[in-house]
Amino acid sequence: MSFHFEARFGAIGGQGIITAGAFLATAAIMQGLNAVQSPTYTSQVRGGPTKVDVIISEDEILFNKATKLDLFLATAQRPYDLYYTDLKDDTLVILEENLVKNVRDDGRKIIRVPIIELAEKEIGLTVTTSVIATGIVVAVTEIVKPDLMKEAILSRVPKGTEAINIKAFELGYEVGKKYR
Repeated sequence: MSFHFEARFGAIGGQGIITAGAFLATAAIMQGLNAVQSPTYTSQVRGGPTKVDVIISEDEILFNKATKLDLFLATAQRPYDLYYTDLKDDTLVILEENLVKNVRDDGRKIIRVPIIELAEKEIGLTVTTSVIATGIVVAVTEIVKPDLMKEAILSRVPKGTEAINIKAFELGYEVGKKYR
């Protein structure tokens, strides 16, 4: 069977999670894989629940909706509650530990990380939350090469923010390595 990976990132609109999905899909394509991302957000873009599904595969992707998640990441309670679906028995769940408190105890591996606190205290910018989360995902799953993820980030961030975004990715990556 060929390689196939499905991830879902759930957040509050404005946290940059859809951009994080774009980073991951871009890095996978740079690595020679097929990838699609499917964002979903409410009419209340800022502050409303939002998610992005990313599918990465060696094979052609014929259906762009995730149906059997390998990874679910949530940075707030409401997106966790809304988008906690389509999980496999061995889905890895990564949670923002300060904002996702009510968690299902269904036997899945859960990693709790203070992602927003890291963005605020270590980087000094909450807007880097999604880049830190991306670093954690890359470190834990080894789904794409870190150098390709950095290239993907650099290809999509606003001019003048490259250094801070790479610093945020590297922070997330270092934190994520602890959970491999």
